[in-house]
Amino acid sequence: MLELSILGFLHEEPQHGYELKARIQALHGHIRPVSDGALYPAITRLVKAGAVEQRTEPGSGAAARRVLSLTDAGRAALTDRLREPKDVEITDGQRFFTLLAFLRFLPDPAAQAAVLRRRKAFLDAPSSFFHRDGEPMRAEEAPDPFRQGMLRIARATTVEERAWLEETITALEGRA
Repeated sequence: MLELSILGFLHEEPQHGYELKARIQALHGHIRPVSDGALYPAITRLVKAGAVEQRTEPGSGAAARRVLSLTDAGRAALTDRLREPKDVEITDGQRFFTLLAFLRFLPDPAAQAAVLRRRKAFLDAPSSFFHRDGEPMRAEEAPDPFRQGMLRIARATTVEERAWLEETITALEGRA
């Protein structure tokens, strides 16, 4: 998801590494902190792959800054990632949010709707954090208020997400 975030934010505008790190950190929050030890090797991989280019510009102080920008190959790579996300990018909530942050860069509304339909299909399948006798446990069946809370919060979030997905898929299919 780090590479997707890099490609997505650079699609918006060229940036230097520090600014890019701040934007990624804001998107991912405390759940998945971004270290320099992960960010800069990812940038290097994308530069070597031809997806990102670096140029040096004078800094506001004495030090020069490297500015990163997306290449045509990087735009194509971003489009491919958005069109065909991995299953985990659909099923993992935080990864799906990262995908959503950049889904507008996928130019085809029908392709956008297809991604959202995959998420909706995942949400429509019975699931739970906890199971009893091989069946998903409902909040009302949880043995303590803490697990009940987890399940109630997840249910409320899922209800709202399903409603948003249905609205957005309908709107996208109307534009296609």
